Amino acid sequence: MKGSIPVESASAFIDEKIKELADWRGKMLAKVRGIIHAADPEIVEEWKWMGTPVFSHGGIVCTGETYKNVVKMTFAKGAVLKDPSGLFNSSLDGNVRRAIDIHEGDKVDEAALKDLIRAAVSLNLNGKSKPKPKPKPKPRRKPPL
Repeated sequence: MKGSIPVESASAFIDEKIKELADWRGKMLAKVRGIIHAADPEIVEEWKWMGTPVFSHGGIVCTGETYKNVVKMTFAKGAVLKDPSGLFNSSLDGNVRRAIDIHEGDKVDEAALKDLIRAAVSLNLNGKSKPKPKPKPKPRRKPPL
């Protein structure tokens, strides 16, 4: 894949990002990363879009973005995931993605987050959209006599 980074390197980049943050955001990103791996040990870490940690299994599960005042987990197919615990609190109007914004001092519902991660992985592995059936050819008209 063009521009892909080996998994070992991606994990090292994420380690470095956590170290560089050196505040609550680094600690929260590390915590979220641990929860993601606890939910699904087969998660693959990737480094995309010039510095975004991405967690994948059968497709993108979520990202782990950091901003000045928030750690954001964006779920690639979040709009179709059930969220009975109400974790999604950002990007709620989109047709595809949903996000969880975690602010300094917020508590993370680890059990609910693990359930959401497992549901996203399941969707990636089992919910692949089936190819759309090809349209039936239109009947050919008979030329007038």
